[in-house]
Amino acid sequence: MADVLPLVEARLRTALGEPDARAAVTFLGTDRIEVLRFHEGDIVRYATLGMSAQPMADPTAVIADPVAGPRAELVLSVRGGTADTDKVLRPLAVLAASPQVEGLVVAPGASLDVGEPLWPGAPFTSVLVAEPGGLVEDLELDAPLEPVRFLPLLPMTPNEAAWKRVHGAQALQERWLDQGTDLRDPSRKSVPLDRAPE
Repeated sequence: MADVLPLVEARLRTALGEPDARAAVTFLGTDRIEVLRFHEGDIVRYATLGMSAQPMADPTAVIADPVAGPRAELVLSVRGGTADTDKVLRPLAVLAASPQVEGLVVAPGASLDVGEPLWPGAPFTSVLVAEPGGLVEDLELDAPLEPVRFLPLLPMTPNEAAWKRVHGAQALQERWLDQGTDLRDPSRKSVPLDRAPE
């Protein structure tokens, strides 16, 4: 079976340029997860590399299929210079390892919670997984392997995460859009959530 990670890294470089830093984290019983950092103007992007080495398995399956199943990497974009966002490397690696550790299938619309601020002083402890295909195009692999999808992560405040559990991911994204929320602001406040969606 061909190693997909060199292909994944090549796709990230094509879409985001050369990484200016990378860090590796290994958790007991899991493959190594790297996090690459890219700069584009005042935007800093962090992308995982390693999550897609194995397909995500249905947690109810008795035996994980080594070939079939969705593959993904995570991409987080924030405005640089106003917070110590480089400390997000470990939480990102934890999220990227969650399919191996917890048997999760990470998909658009899901909430992922790290249980602590994403970086020092961050008002966010969780992220919303957004739709792929915008920033980094899917990476098609030879059949029968499924393509690697690059899933954007949108930081959520605890209030937003609780509201999303009740009203759904689409309603929260529409609320952000209506309010003109800068989702890349590493210290933004929670969007107003007092009324239910129409």
